[in-house]
Amino acid sequence: MASFRPKYITFDCYGTLTNFQMAEAARDLYGEQLDEPRMQEFIKNFAAYRLDEILGDWKPYAEVVHNSLERTCKRNGIKFRDEAARVVYERVPTWGPHADVPAGLAKVAREIPLVILSNAMNSQIMSNVEKLGAPFHAVYTAEQAQAYKPRFKAFEYMLDMLGCGPEDILHCSSSFRYDLMSAHDLGIKNKVWVNRGHEPANPYYGYTEIKDISGLPGVVGL
Repeated sequence: MASFRPKYITFDCYGTLTNFQMAEAARDLYGEQLDEPRMQEFIKNFAAYRLDEILGDWKPYAEVVHNSLERTCKRNGIKFRDEAARVVYERVPTWGPHADVPAGLAKVAREIPLVILSNAMNSQIMSNVEKLGAPFHAVYTAEQAQAYKPRFKAFEYMLDMLGCGPEDILHCSSSFRYDLMSAHDLGIKNKVWVNRGHEPANPYYGYTEIKDISGLPGVVGL
């Protein structure tokens, strides 16, 4: 991997670069109603329902948040309120990067074009990207692709827009289920897993592991 210099380094944004704070939002909304074991269960269910909501045809992310939160509340015996879903959705563009991100990205961006493929709405994502502290060649969203990752259609849209093939990119993500499994199946051989503790290691999918974005320059020989 160290000798591979891709045409583009492509990234997942939320979770990998931006500090994804859905769990914190859930705690703020429901922490007074649930003890810690039930809160942990609520957070786990909320994550699972968000994934389930994006596996079909594209719909606005506000609907994804609304539906997944409503389903989580039902499963956990909590009263659901529409305004709670709006609060969560409106927080998304306020989130900033993990502390390691700006310096690591800036070093790589001087040599290799950076690209984001995000499960985002056009109206939200640029607020997050502007906080990352590095220039991006392109930012592609699920809204543009009309598909959320892990669906292949999202990745195929990005490759078509870049005018390149799976062999030309290095894809970087902290998630197997959203990114690296699909990347593997689509023939993207050069992958980086940022181990932020979201998921356990899964060597079957073939990747270079880094603990945070400070390790990325070394992967591409910088």
